[in-house]
Amino acid sequence: MDTGLLIIRVVVGLLIAGHGVQKVSFRLGGNGLAGGTEEFRHDGFRGGPLTALAAGAGQIGSGLFLALGALTPLAAMVAMGVMTVAITVKVPHGLWVQNDGYEYPLVLVVVTGSLALTGAGRYSVDHAVGLTSWPLWLVLAAAAFGPVSGLLTRAVLHRADPTAGAVAGARAAD
Repeated sequence: MDTGLLIIRVVVGLLIAGHGVQKVSFRLGGNGLAGGTEEFRHDGFRGGPLTALAAGAGQIGSGLFLALGALTPLAAMVAMGVMTVAITVKVPHGLWVQNDGYEYPLVLVVVTGSLALTGAGRYSVDHAVGLTSWPLWLVLAAAAFGPVSGLLTRAVLHRADPTAGAVAGARAAD
């Protein structure tokens, strides 16, 4: 079981961290901070470069902490938060990734949430420093607050579609 947890943590953690690197740099096929900022603007988020930096830092940090198995429930909480935001962006496209759907971010939320619940395993920083058993209340709070924080982020930072009011007004005039 510990070897399986190690493999899952390292692969998922590094993928999440790599996704964050893409948001803020030209590495790993990213378009730099300007590209990350434009991506968020295109998806309807306000906050400019600060939003891209916060998302990128959250992904890089949580991904690296997950890969190391360090503060696992808290790292999972952050990863679930940023990936929940991604789900909210992709929901209009449906589930499947070939249609730019939310399938992949959903898998990441489930896997990171599962890591919060199971712990990092023997081959982890948590185990090395004696954090082999997190209090149940903390694990459950992290697993719940991750997605909730993503939904709150969406509610606070997402702009209403400016064309929605114009379309509704045009329909009412017909």
